[in-house]
Amino acid sequence: MTTDEIWKLPAIVDRFLSYRAAIPLAQEQISVMMSILKTRQRPVETFLDLGCGDGILGAAILGEYPMARGVLVDFSEPMLEQAHEQLQEYASQLSFENLDYGDPAWINNVPAYGPFDVIVSGYSIHHQPDERKQEIYQEIYSLLKPGAWFVNIEHVSSVAQTNIDLFEDHYVTARYAIEQRNGGTRSLEQIAEEYTNRPDKAANILSSVDIQCDWLREIGYEEVDCYFRIYELAVFAGRKPI
Repeated sequence: MTTDEIWKLPAIVDRFLSYRAAIPLAQEQISVMMSILKTRQRPVETFLDLGCGDGILGAAILGEYPMARGVLVDFSEPMLEQAHEQLQEYASQLSFENLDYGDPAWINNVPAYGPFDVIVSGYSIHHQPDERKQEIYQEIYSLLKPGAWFVNIEHVSSVAQTNIDLFEDHYVTARYAIEQRNGGTRSLEQIAEEYTNRPDKAANILSSVDIQCDWLREIGYEEVDCYFRIYELAVFAGRKPI
């Protein structure tokens, strides 16, 4: 089984969604995303959530802009089912597309919905090789309206081993706290071993946030920066010039 196929398994999806609660400052990362979008000073009318998972970023956008129309893209049917369930009240405004954006052909199915006021992605693009990441950023750029933002909430590489260790320690400790609150019986050591040997680990292809921001600038994005970072997690963004 390839690493891509792992994300099509319901058991892996359920594990990912339950573990997200251990992500440090997860809500703050989404808040930073929304603060960036608000700099447009006008409502978001159209958005694309690339690698949408259970639709949490789309939900944040719709919470602030309830009239927005969105497209949620993921290649995992269980993820799309979760997103559809979570966003039922906005069903008439949303389109759910089962597409693998690792294949450049994905973009042929999206332009009919665009161009977009904003494109977001959360913990998804890091599964692609660096060459493909750069192509995706170019494809996203082509789908943006002038003045529109691309915001990526992402798992990035770190130069310092201490930073990597701190992130892993935080995550495992948070998972253990969740385990205890839920009445579980696994030890801290068991959770640490499970994290180290998790089946989706090989799917991570991490790149530095600095390098990825450079790629965005080379494509033509403006106002490119890392707007938030904690350990190996970053929110970076760029805007298409007006």
